[in-house]
Amino acid sequence: MDKNRLEVLEKQINRTVEALRKNNFDAHYVKNTDELFQKLDGMIKDGASCSVGGSMTLFECGVIDYIKGRKLTYFDRYAENADVTQVYHDALNADFYFTSSNAITESGELYNMDGNGNRVAAIVYGPKKVVVVAGANKIVKDIEAAVRRNRDVAAPANGVRLGKETPCAKTGLCADCKNPGRMCSHELISRYQLNKDRIAVLILPDSYGY
Repeated sequence: MDKNRLEVLEKQINRTVEALRKNNFDAHYVKNTDELFQKLDGMIKDGASCSVGGSMTLFECGVIDYIKGRKLTYFDRYAENADVTQVYHDALNADFYFTSSNAITESGELYNMDGNGNRVAAIVYGPKKVVVVAGANKIVKDIEAAVRRNRDVAAPANGVRLGKETPCAKTGLCADCKNPGRMCSHELISRYQLNKDRIAVLILPDSYGY
C-alpha cells in the first residue's frame, strides 16, 4: 500500500481503536498477521477451549490455521461429520470465541447480522473471551453506514459463497426477503461492554472478508 494512504488509514484505525476502548472493548491495531499471532499467543494458553463463528476473515488472515496449529480444544464447525448444532452449543461454553464483525463504527460500536443467531449469541454472552478479528475494510462512519455495508456488500457476497437462493445472492441487491435461506435474521449492535475487555477487537490494515 502507498505510504501516504497507509498513514491516513492508520489514523482511521487508531481513532476507531480509541473509541472502542472508551466503550470497554479490548481493542488493538495490529500491523500485520505476525503481530496478530503474537497477540493471540500472549492471550491464549495451551489447553484452552475455543470455537469460531462463520467468517471468511478468519480463513483469509490465517486464524483458522493458527487455531489448528495450537494445542487447544477446538470445537470445529468445519470438521468432517461435525454435529454443527452441538458445536454451536459447545461454543457458548468455550474459553475463546473467534469471529469477525460485519462492520465496526468509528464511534466504537460492533455491528453484526446473523442467520441462525449462534454467532451473535456468542458475542453477547457465553464464551469467556470473544476475539473479533477484522480488516480495516470493515470500518464505517456510523450504524447507518454499517447497515448499508451489510446490505450492499456482506450479505450478497455471503449469499453467493454459501449457494443461497436468496434475492441478494441472485441480484447483488438486498430485498429484505422472507426467503427460507435468509441470512439477515438477527441484528446485533454492541455499543458498550459491561464486562470490561471481554471482547477483544484486533484490527488489521488490510482488507479481509466481506
